[in-house]
Amino acid sequence: MEQRELQLLVEKISLEFFGKPFKHTALFNPRLRSTGGRYLLGTHHIEINKKYLDQLGERELIGIIKHELCHYHLHLEGRGYQHKDPEFKSLLKKVGAPRFCNQLPESSVRRTVKKVLIYQCTNCKTTYHRKRSINTSKYVCGKCRGKLSKVEEIQL
Repeated sequence: MEQRELQLLVEKISLEFFGKPFKHTALFNPRLRSTGGRYLLGTHHIEINKKYLDQLGERELIGIIKHELCHYHLHLEGRGYQHKDPEFKSLLKKVGAPRFCNQLPESSVRRTVKKVLIYQCTNCKTTYHRKRSINTSKYVCGKCRGKLSKVEEIQL
């Protein structure tokens, strides 16, 4: 799906479910990571995360568009457009829009490899567990001021 197709889809959904035209711009924003879309208060544009369409399908995309259109129409009418507002919650139910995205696309979920570095004093044998590596020529043992050496690195 291209930008023009997205614009037409948003305009169609706006007329079909809200009975009101969408007069601004809808576009894909590749920088969105943890959200399906967003409504911009200043410009009234709607930005959509294309990863949701690619990985979760058009049905999920339509739900995201409905959600953002709820923000859009309520904001333009001067009514409660925030997630906490009863008017917003009511409109979500009325048009069948999700309150939150069901899941994140795979590429948005960061997989961090956790590791534990173990250092030991060469003098008194005290061990130190650290998440980040340390400069052993700069730091010394806190008990006896002896030299530290890296003993082990454990991947969790």
